[in-house]
Amino acid sequence: MNNAKERLLKIIDEIPEKEVDKILDFAEYLKTKKEKSLSEDLTKASESSIDFWVNDIDDEVDEVWNDS
Repeated sequence: MNNAKERLLKIIDEIPEKEVDKILDFAEYLKTKKEKSLSEDLTKASESSIDFWVNDIDDEVDEVWNDS
């Protein structure tokens, strides 16, 4: 385990339970923030890929294909 995690676990062991709840709340906040950031990145990536597929050339080909 890395040094920062070891120090954090030691602090958690030494402080009162009500203070541990505060640390837990903050850790959950950081986790949620990271997950939200990843979700936003995936949304941006999917939006840029939609732009690739939505274009006038494909629309013209679709019309020809659908008319046959």
